[in-house]
Amino acid sequence: MTEDMNSLSDDEFRQRFIAWVEANCPPHLRRMRKQRPLFHEVAEWYHALANKGWLAPVWPKEHGGMGLSPAKHIIYVEEWGRLGCPRIPDHGTGLVGPLLIRYGTEEQKAHYLPRILTGDHVWCQGYSEPNAGSDLASLRTEAREEDDAFVVNGQKIWTTLANCANWIFVLVRTDKSGKPQQGISVLLLDLTSPGVKVRPIPNIRGEEEFCEVFFDEVRVPKKNLVGTLNDGWTLAKSVLGHERIFLGAPTRAEYALSRLETLARKMNAFERADFKARYAQLRLDVYDLASAFERYADVLRSGGELGADASMLKILATELYQRVTEETLRLAGDEARYFDDIECGDTSVDAMNLFLDSRAPAIFGGSNEIQRNILAKAILRLLG
Repeated sequence: MTEDMNSLSDDEFRQRFIAWVEANCPPHLRRMRKQRPLFHEVAEWYHALANKGWLAPVWPKEHGGMGLSPAKHIIYVEEWGRLGCPRIPDHGTGLVGPLLIRYGTEEQKAHYLPRILTGDHVWCQGYSEPNAGSDLASLRTEAREEDDAFVVNGQKIWTTLANCANWIFVLVRTDKSGKPQQGISVLLLDLTSPGVKVRPIPNIRGEEEFCEVFFDEVRVPKKNLVGTLNDGWTLAKSVLGHERIFLGAPTRAEYALSRLETLARKMNAFERADFKARYAQLRLDVYDLASAFERYADVLRSGGELGADASMLKILATELYQRVTEETLRLAGDEARYFDDIECGDTSVDAMNLFLDSRAPAIFGGSNEIQRNILAKAILRLLG
């Protein structure tokens, strides 16, 4: 039987996790330039985690997960980032698994959960559409009932890693008669079905991380409906409950600051008063972010729920990451070539790669403009 990690102290669990990662995460996958690799590029790490039983940290142990408490899960996420572990296609473990464990039928759990752990099913998330991104309730992809199936027509966009997935959990409109948030359902859809077309969209770094997904009369068995018909809005929100705190983790900014320090030593920038002043402000901002993150993490550790003010954390983290990478680019000057790292003794600094990567987090997971609207409305009561 798998050891109960929650019985360890936080320090013991942290050290256990660090030691195992150091011994088992392939060195060539650590600190990958590519922030969202395809499944085949990180399959050995995915399977190593699965074989250890550490692939699904928050799933209950009876479903093959670790059953981690919120406190241990935060440590898991923190150290994953600090150790430079590669991002795995995690929609199955992070979203679909918890969705089915909470709302799925016993048949759905028995069929889909084991296939996520083996990597036979690689999932992507069908939420955003061309005119329904942050305003997700205005989605127009439709599913009509026909005999024993739903027939799906429409389009999704910015679908992360759909080009390496074979399943998608998709939000569809099944009733137009009520408010926008009503009449939405969640379907589990096989991407190899007739009528599905996936078209990659290169990102700012030329990587095919995002995709458009088109549905033309795609038949989905009714048994693939998750939860209750027309109650998909509730399900969609529930699986994203703690996303904001992890998007607000300080690990990206901390790593970028370490790269800035390395480059600054190579270029003797600490001898310049103007750079030292900017660097000192960035370091203080990173400390402030880490402190704010811990404050919200303590809420989860104590069994509480995050309020709307957690949106502030994502804004702080993503915009600080941008400022650190902008300073790195400024310092690198002409050496900040697109594909070439800057050699700094026995290490290197990927200045341009980090700068380009820092653009995206302020958009995905609910853009920072939307997060500010949430704060204005729910916290400051400025919007009607």
